[in-house]
Amino acid sequence: MIDWTRISELRGEIGEEDLQEVVGLFLEETDEVIARLANAAEPALLESELHFLKGSALNLGFADLADICQDGERKAAKGDVESVDLAHIIELYHMSKGTFLDGIALNSAA
Repeated sequence: MIDWTRISELRGEIGEEDLQEVVGLFLEETDEVIARLANAAEPALLESELHFLKGSALNLGFADLADICQDGERKAAKGDVESVDLAHIIELYHMSKGTFLDGIALNSAA
């Protein structure tokens, strides 16, 4: 679900303090996009929102979320909005977020 190697790499590249800032910004922005997904009925808008989520997810190691967003992005690009499982994307985001925050807390405490 979470690519912890990516988190370690990012921590090494930018340091713990900046990582916490990046995580905060990531969560703020992705929470906003997740909240907008239910109203993204237009294919181009849905494609754009999923593209953003995919990129953000990849940056912070949300590997499974990135994969499902990429699939949804491709479908939306073809105009096939109905087959994009938004409920699953939203559920996976919240599950990934919980796992991520638990893991970050453990790694920061160590």
